[in-house]
Amino acid sequence: MFFPAHGGSLSRGLTIALLVSLLTACAQGPRRAPPVEDRSTRSPAAAANAAAGAPGAASASAPEAPKPLPGAENAGKPGYYTVKPGDTMIRIGLESGQNWRDIARWNDMENVNIIEVGQVLRVVPPAVDPTVVAAKPVASTRVEARPLDAKPGTAASAPAAGASGSAAAAPASATPAPAAAGKDDDELNWAWPAGGPVLANYDEARNKGVAIGGKAGDPVMAAADGRVVYAGSGLRGYGNLVIVKHNATYLTAYAHNQTLLVKEEQPVKRGQKIAEMGATDAERVQLHFEIRKLGKPVDPVKLLPPR
Repeated sequence: MFFPAHGGSLSRGLTIALLVSLLTACAQGPRRAPPVEDRSTRSPAAAANAAAGAPGAASASAPEAPKPLPGAENAGKPGYYTVKPGDTMIRIGLESGQNWRDIARWNDMENVNIIEVGQVLRVVPPAVDPTVVAAKPVASTRVEARPLDAKPGTAASAPAAGASGSAAAAPASATPAPAAAGKDDDELNWAWPAGGPVLANYDEARNKGVAIGGKAGDPVMAAADGRVVYAGSGLRGYGNLVIVKHNATYLTAYAHNQTLLVKEEQPVKRGQKIAEMGATDAERVQLHFEIRKLGKPVDPVKLLPPR
């Protein structure tokens, strides 16, 4: 019997079987881990369904309601103004026929440089019924023919100042007359603000006043007694501008000046020199002159005396 030989063959067979088994295992490679689910790519509906089961998830994702703008409850009411894009307090004062400082005070504004589109401001005094003001007709007033008695070089004037609007105080004889005490609005004593020719007439759609020609440095005069409520260059399109409030109804605007000779809150008299004609924010030397009644532009020629 040849047991050793048979045993050797068996041993070789087992060895070969083990080698084949090891080679097969290596060929299959390592076992891979199961895939990871990317929850960030789930559909919005699936994410919402998953979030619905989590406590507080719905309330955390809900957007906050926008905070109402100041005065929004008064939008559209008489005596109130809704801020539009591009508005400044100066423009709001001009559009409403009020001193912008008064508007700021009536609305308890801490910073007049911060206003928001859609914000609603009161533009009549707190003691005034806005419905009564709104019902007041805006019509042409009775005109009393008067000569243009304030000619260049003869008007009472304040000392010259820079275009920044700073100036010396008005003459001692000039007394505050913002409301023409004791007179009805129709009795304002109007005068032409400059002696040059009319270059462009009032047009409700395109020109809110009249353009009066002249030379650089020609005097610009107050058209009636009143008080300066603005003197500066902060209103786009008007250049160096003076706004005078005459009473509760009327104010006048004098634009494109080269030099301003008055300052805010200064009282002025009819015919007093308040500026010098120029071409700031304009294509040529001219005075753009507006008369506004309750903030609405009216044709100055219908109120000024005939020439």
